[in-house]
Amino acid sequence: MTMHRMINFPNLGIHLSNVGKSISVFGFEIAYYGMIIGCGMLLGFYMASREAKRTRQDPEMYFDLGIIGIICGIIGARIYYVIFSWDTYKDDLLSIFNTRGGGLAIYGGVIAAVITVLVFAHVKKLSAPQLFDTVAPSLLAGQMIGRWGNFFNREAFGEYTNSLFAMQLPVDAVNSSSITEKMRAHIESIDGVAFIQVHPTFLYESLWCFVLLMILFAYRKHKKYEGEIFLLYLFGYGLGRVWIEGLRTDQLKLPGIGFPVSQLLAGLIVVVTGAMLLYLRNNHKRMPYMRAQKTYEQMPATPQGTKKPKASERIFKKRKNDTKLNK
Repeated sequence: MTMHRMINFPNLGIHLSNVGKSISVFGFEIAYYGMIIGCGMLLGFYMASREAKRTRQDPEMYFDLGIIGIICGIIGARIYYVIFSWDTYKDDLLSIFNTRGGGLAIYGGVIAAVITVLVFAHVKKLSAPQLFDTVAPSLLAGQMIGRWGNFFNREAFGEYTNSLFAMQLPVDAVNSSSITEKMRAHIESIDGVAFIQVHPTFLYESLWCFVLLMILFAYRKHKKYEGEIFLLYLFGYGLGRVWIEGLRTDQLKLPGIGFPVSQLLAGLIVVVTGAMLLYLRNNHKRMPYMRAQKTYEQMPATPQGTKKPKASERIFKKRKNDTKLNK
């Protein structure tokens, strides 16, 4: 038994003796972190496709958007992380391109994904609010799964705690810069191996995402306008991150200020999206292009040898007719 690969949850009676960071396939090491991120992406693809079918959109369009969004999201997540961890990379610029050990910031990925959807909607002449509502649950599910990559990497944990979910990690298996004085004061030795005991913030966020995902699923058929589901996602996720980021000891800090950048960003998102939700709750009827689709047209049968009509053509045709009727 290799002690430095142990992860314990002592107050739950859970003791995992051999949690590795990767597996070897034909001599090539594949990190669990990357595998889990990949699983989150696949789940996101599946959920977006299912939601597109439910709302009579073209699922293939979301595969195109998903591929572009994933590429841009990973780039955005890495850029965000590197910017606020510049001291780690400034002396070895090539290490910026090595993501196998982690170093992806979710907010950077979300920002890049939002920009991608806006550009995609503009180019394809689609409704950006509807695209956002369709992919919001997918993003949340991907984050829920992806956070478990932090578990295998022994990262993104919080301060010392002796709560029910307290997690023990070997000192030699974690980044020393994430160990605080309070953790060191409570180091416990088990069979000669030193352990810190911390908040499993990856678990908190994963559970938070799961609960929020169930809420969005329950509410999506009752939404008042296109874009509401995405705003609720941003508000709910940001609310959780304000609390969770306050527990973490590996926070990305604003240069010169030292305040956790993700916690500040989460707080701003909660304030802005909260204000938008309140405003649009009473004013969305003045914006016909945001009206929620309560019923969806069946995708017309496509005669052999012809192309099926674009989802955007059906959506905008219906909205145009609805607008005329309301005049």
